[in-house]
Amino acid sequence: MRDYQWLHEYCLNRFGSAAALEARLPQPKSADELRQPGDDRYLSLISLRIFRAGLKHSLVDAKWPAFEASFFGFDPHKVVLMGGEHLERLMQDARIIRHLGKLKSVPRNAQFVLDVAQEHGSFGALLADWPERDITGLWKYLSKRGTQLGGLSAPRFLRMAGKDSFVPTNDVVAALKAQGIVDKVPTSLKELAAVQAAFNTWQEQSGRPLCQLSVMLAHTVNH
Repeated sequence: MRDYQWLHEYCLNRFGSAAALEARLPQPKSADELRQPGDDRYLSLISLRIFRAGLKHSLVDAKWPAFEASFFGFDPHKVVLMGGEHLERLMQDARIIRHLGKLKSVPRNAQFVLDVAQEHGSFGALLADWPERDITGLWKYLSKRGTQLGGLSAPRFLRMAGKDSFVPTNDVVAALKAQGIVDKVPTSLKELAAVQAAFNTWQEQSGRPLCQLSVMLAHTVNH
């Protein structure tokens, strides 16, 4: 495994200057910023991620105001009461994306958000308090307790929410394989622990957030 100095120098050479590199790197939100949005905004964001999966993001985003109206502004207390008949009516609504499996995930995730809020005070508090050194643990938590948040959906949702996380995209996995950290897409507890340990090491060496290290690592893959 190469150290952060190599990663930094590689990216500097690729982009030509520190300023050009920094301009490409995302900034995570602070714990206080993660606590600010209401649970309705996190339910909306979870749902947006689920509907984006496998579809053109711009198409989904253009329809999202209609989703907001159809799901009562994603108020989890209201959405959780939506039954099968309501969802069947939404399947006739041409303003939204009529995918029954994804539509069913919304009230189920409303219950998940309410459960988290009861346990932690708010969904934002869960995200704010979860340690980045175990971000793969948060992926597993979201995947296990939420609906349709497996695979890349949990890390991509966290990136959308501003919670510091790396994302095991194809380029990131290729880079991890090139450095001998994994030999395939990490799915097992052992593989995820190895990847987490690598990112923790780079973070200790650099002081950078995981999301920036993830983007930098992806750029070490030749296209």
